[in-house]
Amino acid sequence: MVKDKTAGSRLFDIFNYLLLLLVALVVFLPIMHVVMSSFATVEEMARKPFILIPETFTLVAYRYVLSTGAVFKALGVSAGITIVGTAVSMFTTSLMAYGLTRRDLDGRKVINFLIVFTMLFSGGLIPTFLVVKELGLINSYWALIIPNAVSAFNLVIMRSFFMNLPDGIEESARIDGCSDFGTLFRIVLPLSMAVIATISLFYAVYFWNSYQSAILYINDAEKWPLQVLLRQIVLVASGISADTANDFVQPPEQTVKMAVIVIATVPILLVYPFLQKYFAKGALVGSVKG
Repeated sequence: MVKDKTAGSRLFDIFNYLLLLLVALVVFLPIMHVVMSSFATVEEMARKPFILIPETFTLVAYRYVLSTGAVFKALGVSAGITIVGTAVSMFTTSLMAYGLTRRDLDGRKVINFLIVFTMLFSGGLIPTFLVVKELGLINSYWALIIPNAVSAFNLVIMRSFFMNLPDGIEESARIDGCSDFGTLFRIVLPLSMAVIATISLFYAVYFWNSYQSAILYINDAEKWPLQVLLRQIVLVASGISADTANDFVQPPEQTVKMAVIVIATVPILLVYPFLQKYFAKGALVGSVKG
């Protein structure tokens, strides 16, 4: 039987609702402003600092951004890097995480220490660039994938999740004749869909937003991913608007920036609903040491 709530409990619930509403508004309003501003006119953007509903809807900014055929090619490049990068990262991270759960692994503590060490200290930009250059990966898509194939943070989460699985499952698999790879791919991974979906989303978002690495390692403009190309479009739009003549069709600089943000964000947002049901469970269970 549920007891009636006291006045203090009701006041606490009201406070929680108001706080959650405030947090939702803080998150939602900037997103709404960016999306709606991408449909506004240049004059309205210059007149209003914050737009939630534009007075006149226009697609000029999107026509300007999409007028360059390179956008669709860059979109394909980003999608390819995201798919291949996520697959490579999940494969390598799963292997390392499962290996580190084995108590009979020699040097297990040292390896764990080195992994955590990389979370605090990194080699730095120039040493990393020199390594990539010596490996002959400059101007190659693999330069965006291989150096970032394993994230120490994601590895620790996945290892913790694997360690929470009952030992009896692995022992039963070995009695049935499963090898180490068979135990991992036929027993452990199917039981770990929550953390796999969560870590896959982490990697996919990272590779989709890969920006600095592409600027450093990709010299050929034909190979630019979407993020770098859109940055170039914004720079070009800004430069033209500063020197434009009266008879030149001025691209809407601010609205172009907003349209660029929307175009770069929407594709990866579409992935989230398919993984949302696994997200909270995978992140919480994997982050708690059992």
